[in-house]
Amino acid sequence: MSRDIDSRWSPITLAALVILTIVVLGGGFILLQTIQDYKILMTVFAVTWGLGSAALLFFVLNAIAETMPRKIRSVAVAFVFAGPAIVLLFWALVIPTLRTLRLSFLGPHADKFVGFDNFAFAFTDPIMLESFRNNLLWMIFGTSFCVIMGLLIAVLADKSRYEKVFKSLIFMPMAISFVGAGVIWRFIYAYKGEGFNVTEIGLINAIVTSFGGEAQAWLLVPFWNNFFLIVIMVWLQTGYAMVIISSAIKAIPGEINEAAWVDGANSFTIFFKITIPYIMPTIITVTTTILIFSLKLFDIVRVMTGGNFGTNVIANEFYLRQFTYGNSGQASAIAVVLLIVIVPVLMYNLRDFRRRRVLK
Repeated sequence: MSRDIDSRWSPITLAALVILTIVVLGGGFILLQTIQDYKILMTVFAVTWGLGSAALLFFVLNAIAETMPRKIRSVAVAFVFAGPAIVLLFWALVIPTLRTLRLSFLGPHADKFVGFDNFAFAFTDPIMLESFRNNLLWMIFGTSFCVIMGLLIAVLADKSRYEKVFKSLIFMPMAISFVGAGVIWRFIYAYKGEGFNVTEIGLINAIVTSFGGEAQAWLLVPFWNNFFLIVIMVWLQTGYAMVIISSAIKAIPGEINEAAWVDGANSFTIFFKITIPYIMPTIITVTTTILIFSLKLFDIVRVMTGGNFGTNVIANEFYLRQFTYGNSGQASAIAVVLLIVIVPVLMYNLRDFRRRRVLK
């Protein structure tokens, strides 16, 4: 007969495990403080102690949950494994969001209530309007080019003998950080300037001058420099779009295409009438994912231009307001606006994902 309480762990054993866990956690924090001057030793200890402490904590909490009455045991075990994650999410996501919302109604130093003045700044300041315009350019052109090029490469590579080679080359930039990509493209757009009797080291200017053209400061050209930056995003994100869309294309049953060929359909008809409708949910998912990236874009603009010369974006202006100008109220308002813009896209993505799971 099953019992309501699991007696594998005696109260004394559980108490000893709890004391051991407290000693390990507390002693680890104290030891980390004492070895801060020894960076390598501190790093090794932090990793080892962190992983070991987490495993010990889960083990002890699970042991306590298993000794509880049957009616609440399943709930207790679920709380043991899901509870810490929920607490961490609440601490790292919900609380900062609420704090940012509160700061958005306060002054520069969070010592005076200013109402909606910070939001009025976010929607009326010329620099903010420029940032909104630039983010709109990134959303429309950056996202469109990434998805369209990813789709075309996925379709064309699928018919090539060297599919793996082509896909590897296109996907390779994904391994580069956004900051690293910015540094690479700074050399591509590099401009020495007039009056210097030296060879242009920028790739584009070197090509232009080799054909008799005149070197240009590409990142200083108003408005168009935004598109030169968007090229970097396309270079980075096309590989992601290609891989996801290629997987969806390969999932199309071969019988459908064979039936279309038998009925006299050509390649273009199959592409627009069969392939596109079949993978449309995947295209939408890829589009919304890249769209979110373009909304919160920061690294590329920060590294390439710092937001100068008409290339500023919302996330960079938030950074400047908070860490350069020290205006936490305006920075928080910008962060709230950015969150409000991103949330509908996230909700649509989640709803679409759930709907497709239900259909399956």
